Amino acid sequence: MVARPALRRVAIPSSLRTSTTHLESRISRSPFSTTLQSRNNQKPNNNNSVPEYAIPDPARPTHFGFETVTEAEKRERVAGVFTSVAESYDRMNDLMSFGWHRVWKDHFVSSLNPGFTPLTAPGSSPLAPQHILDIAGGTGDIAFRMLHNAHVINGNQDVRVTISDINPAMLTVGKQRSSALPASQQAVLSFLEANAEDLTQTKPLGANQVGYSPTNGIPDESVDLYTVAFGIRNFSNIPAALREAYRVLKPGGVFACLEFSKADKHPLFNTIYKQWSFSAIPLIGQLVAGDRDSYQYLVESIEKFPSQEDFRDMIVDAGFVVGGKGYEDLTGGVAAIHKGMKPRRK
Repeated sequence: MVARPALRRVAIPSSLRTSTTHLESRISRSPFSTTLQSRNNQKPNNNNSVPEYAIPDPARPTHFGFETVTEAEKRERVAGVFTSVAESYDRMNDLMSFGWHRVWKDHFVSSLNPGFTPLTAPGSSPLAPQHILDIAGGTGDIAFRMLHNAHVINGNQDVRVTISDINPAMLTVGKQRSSALPASQQAVLSFLEANAEDLTQTKPLGANQVGYSPTNGIPDESVDLYTVAFGIRNFSNIPAALREAYRVLKPGGVFACLEFSKADKHPLFNTIYKQWSFSAIPLIGQLVAGDRDSYQYLVESIEKFPSQEDFRDMIVDAGFVVGGKGYEDLTGGVAAIHKGMKPRRK
């Protein structure tokens, strides 16, 4: 990891706050169900106090693109979208980013430099063991890059990657693609079906998985690096997912997110980009994939995602500390990288 600027905490905007409360009830669900149910008498998260808006609620209003739906309905409909586009997912990102998503992913991974000196093991060997959890990583695009960087570039064979996704169709595509990897990388790669808002219950995609049992889920403080690329905007409750990231990361562990963002600082470019997004992408989706509605949702989901500053503040509100302004714009803000570190214990 590269040296970081001074770390700071930032107050979350008042528009994102509701009243806070100690966590008197947690959320559970039947394994891999998209319907969440209340559960009482659970141990609070590592953050000690969890605001109400960060506790998943199936009936709470949220958005599905420009539509207002409940969290439960969004979860179901997003599942339908990604089941529909699983086979054409990379082509979809090519359309939405003019192919730049490949460059962004390469930069994202190289900036994290997996396999070299994890912050969770200060003073240890530069090639210390490392566990990377790639959330919403079904097709393996980020995970495969992580393994290449760790095993080939850094020569660290003690890095393993767990790919987690709520959608088994996406995981199946990634599993198929992983057969092209070297055997040494396949051996440390796991595919896990899980909801990012509740990682206490998980399900391996197939037999003989490296990782966790369906009963125990992902343990507290067991992950060195948590990544999510082009996925978090589709979550039904982003604050809840951020707190789960905080829970599973070790002290000193890093949360890293690559996501489409706002190019508002460049008005002319932003106008052209939005015109392309809303006019061309759904049409191309219909012509190429026979699925206009899924591509229309994906464009709208980008528009509804918080600004760079607001999302940074949500990360801080979950307990992370950030360096500098807390994000890096890519291609004028069309996408952005956000990073936060779980503080080490004193």
